[in-house]
Amino acid sequence: MSNAPITELVCTRISHDLIGNIGAVANAVELMEEGDTDFMDDIKEILKVSSAVLSARLKFFRMAFGLNNANLTDAALVAKTTREYLSTIGNKNFPIILNLEDYSIKYARIMMLAVMILTDLIIKGGEINVFEKNCKLFVNISAVSKISAPKKDDILALLSGKKEEYLAQYAPVFYLLKIINSSDWQLGFSDEGAFGFVIG
Repeated sequence: MSNAPITELVCTRISHDLIGNIGAVANAVELMEEGDTDFMDDIKEILKVSSAVLSARLKFFRMAFGLNNANLTDAALVAKTTREYLSTIGNKNFPIILNLEDYSIKYARIMMLAVMILTDLIIKGGEINVFEKNCKLFVNISAVSKISAPKKDDILALLSGKKEEYLAQYAPVFYLLKIINSSDWQLGFSDEGAFGFVIG
């Protein structure tokens, strides 16, 4: 896939993931302009939650998809940014927990993209485990997590070249594949947990 379609897919995916909260902020501002103080507590809560989600997602997208981001060399910041992104997915009753062990920082962007891809598979919360073993990065959905079988099949087909369907929801899949193909790394699938990747 050429750079142009990947860029379009990434832009569309990012826009999709931000537009809901941008709309919520716009609605809250509109209510404020109407001057109805009865809803002020609700307006404040909407602005607080939506701005936090937008900030967390933008920081994550900038690091995962951005060009030459120096923050990718800061392991603590990468972990914090990824966890804050995961906190914006789903709801507080069904969180997605990131269990992140020590790993080579060279895998930071790869890890973030893999986490984003796996997050899209998880139904009603779960856990993602990240660790390095035998000089390879493992990113897995834990066995206790429930995942979408159709989405898993789509990802397997896209990564194996058996399917060419350029949907924006799979932008991180295509971007991950582009990075792998332009490097000396190999991408495999882990048999640990519900589903995952092995990269190295």
